[in-house]
Amino acid sequence: MYIDHVSLMDFRTYPLLNLPLKPGATVFLGANGVGKTNIVEAIDYTANLGSHRVSNDTPLVRVGAARAFIRTRVVRNEQQTVCEFELAPGKSNRVRINRAAPVRAREALGIVSTVLFSPEDLQLVKGEPAYRRRFIDDLAVALRPAVAAYRADYERILRQRNSLLKSMRSGCWGEDERTTLSVWNEQLATAGAHLLQARLRVLALALPQIQRAYTELTDGSKAVTLTYESAIFPDISSAVLPKAALMSVEDFRAALLRGFDEKRSEEIDRGLTLVGPHRDELVLELGGIPARGFASHGETWSLALALRLGSWYVHREDDDSPGASPILILDDVFAELDSARRHKLGAIVAGAEQVLVTCAVATDIPEELGDYSLINVSPGQAVYNSEGIFS
Repeated sequence: MYIDHVSLMDFRTYPLLNLPLKPGATVFLGANGVGKTNIVEAIDYTANLGSHRVSNDTPLVRVGAARAFIRTRVVRNEQQTVCEFELAPGKSNRVRINRAAPVRAREALGIVSTVLFSPEDLQLVKGEPAYRRRFIDDLAVALRPAVAAYRADYERILRQRNSLLKSMRSGCWGEDERTTLSVWNEQLATAGAHLLQARLRVLALALPQIQRAYTELTDGSKAVTLTYESAIFPDISSAVLPKAALMSVEDFRAALLRGFDEKRSEEIDRGLTLVGPHRDELVLELGGIPARGFASHGETWSLALALRLGSWYVHREDDDSPGASPILILDDVFAELDSARRHKLGAIVAGAEQVLVTCAVATDIPEELGDYSLINVSPGQAVYNSEGIFS
């Protein structure tokens, strides 16, 4: 798939931008701070309904504007789909698909698929567990959009359950509160079970592809493995992951309910839910050693890249039909890599149906990327270089 036109209105620094795009490689060239990342951030938003840079939509709306709009035209196997997203902080975001009546933004999940790598992705390796949980969940949603509903339900019920637990900390609670807690336990266990199953299934698919990508980017001297840590069952290593991915929703649900029962007194004392997917950790390992805290800077970069490239490979394996390959976005990446990895990455992504690259210096683009279109970006503007195709 590829996007052949993107329009922005009051998104970040752009009052108005209308930009045609082409399949193949496109490079957005400009000095730091002129708005290159804003363009690819908007495109990635249409696939994931969130930004890779901020946790809420407020910073995405231009200062002084009440809302922002992103309009894309997606081409998949010669079929066009037009989506117009309305971002209104504090309200429910909406989308118009092929000029139909506005619906919830979630209805657009699955129309476009992106895989984005940026310097912020180093946090996938060296950051807190929340970064790795989000990585797994985002990939699960991208592959199976229905998972988004379980994810949203889990987060909503978790907030309500935590609110009840906080109110019970005082010790002034009775049968009504006990009954309400039981109801939240049942609902949280159901949503959490679906989310856990989706996580383990996607990890089972992704691990071989992450291992492949890491080998392609390095000399392959260290093997990539992982361990999924949870309070409700023993640690799941790479060796047992395929079997764990076959567990049923009811298996996970029963384990979560047992965990709630075992931790009830402690949860009430602390006013906090201590069991569930929101507390789990994904430990990434190189050569059998946790990467977080032990990997070198170069190994961290390579592993973070491998996670994203592995995601791209998973998408391609999951659906190899024409036009199904995700759009690749490389945000200010080549400048951060040494020469060897820069050339290897260029060769890997050169075959993407559409790859969007941001950079400040054209000489950072490796020759392995092949021919590419060049768009010069300046504050509030993005125009094609008049000299045409570059290589």
